Formats: sequence, structure tokens, C-alpha cells
Amino acid sequence: MWDRLTLGAALACVAALAGCAATKEAAPAKTTAAAEVTTTTSADGLETTAVVTKTATVEAIDQKTRMVTLRMADGETTTFRVSPEVRNLPQVKKGDEVTASYYESVAVRLLAPGEAKPGVTTADEVTRAEPGQMPAGGVATTTTITATVTKIDRKKQTATLRGPEGKSVTVKVRNPANLEKVKEGDLVEITYTEALAISVEKAARR
Repeated sequence: MWDRLTLGAALACVAALAGCAATKEAAPAKTTAAAEVTTTTSADGLETTAVVTKTATVEAIDQKTRMVTLRMADGETTTFRVSPEVRNLPQVKKGDEVTASYYESVAVRLLAPGEAKPGVTTADEVTRAEPGQMPAGGVATTTTITATVTKIDRKKQTATLRGPEGKSVTVKVRNPANLEKVKEGDLVEITYTEALAISVEKAARR
């Protein structure tokens, strides 16, 4: 339904309505990387997902503090602390190549009357490598916000949403026909999921 609600806009929407922008403990540098984006639609909503993959070389590693410095393909370096969810860190050494895959998903759905009440929920799911395997792990965080449609401007093709804490944002709807299905007072469910997974590959010999 909310065709124009892309990943970036949806994340801003989630943060504005709930004040809960997610934090990634072991996030690599913000550099350009390969990304695959897909969008699926249904009668009452849509879901947009993106998977971004980055490859870097380990420049330095401190096993005691779990601090790792990576060098990206463009020469940029970044230092971060590896979360305890990423096990078998002692197997990583300087010169290893690290592949980080970052996943985002935003689903927006128009709710039926009485289906839910305005609110915010957050859930985490942790995955880990088995002992003896190369390090790999991920933490997925899902934030679901149920917001109220407080204003519809069919001329500007926008809808204003109010979150459970009273904060409001205005979003653009690309297809005007979709606004005919919505009225003031309706509830919209926005589900934002993000996950950061890190795996390790041996660096190519030079």
C-alpha cells in the first residue's frame, strides 16, 4: 500500500514515531557496497528488503578487548568491538578477509478495525556459529509500530501517522488509488527488521 515508503524513509518513520533507531554494536564502516533490494506487495500492504554485503581485510585485532580494525577495498579503515554473539573470535588473525552481510526489511500493513491498538514492540533473535567453525553470528532486531492515520491529503498524495507516544510523521504514497482505501482513524502496522551477520574467510595470498 505505502509504495513510496522505502527503507530509508521507513527507518526515519520508525525512529520518529517510536524514538528507537537501532544500534549495531559491530557495524562496519559506512561505505558503498553491493546491495540487493526487493519489494513485494499484497492487498493490504508491502514489504521492502535489502541485503548489503561488504568485504574487508583485518588490519588489527585485540582478542582481549574484542576490538577489530578492518580495511575496506577503497582503503578506508574502521575499528569496532565484535559482539559476544560472534563466537570463535580467536580463529581470526591479521590478514583474514571478513565478509559482513547486513539485512534490512520494512513491512507496512493496513490493519482491520479492532485488530490491534497503537503501540511499540521490539524483539531480538541471536544466531551463532557452532564451536570449531569459523566465526559467524548475527543479531536480528524487529521493531513493530502500530500508528494511527490522522490526516489524508489526496491532492499531495500524503498520509500523516501518529505513533503511540503522540509523535507524528507524514509519508508520501505513490499511487493515489491506495489512498481511497484509507480513512482517518485507521491503524497502520510498520515492522522494521535489521540484522548484522559476520563471517570470516581466509585472506587470499599475495
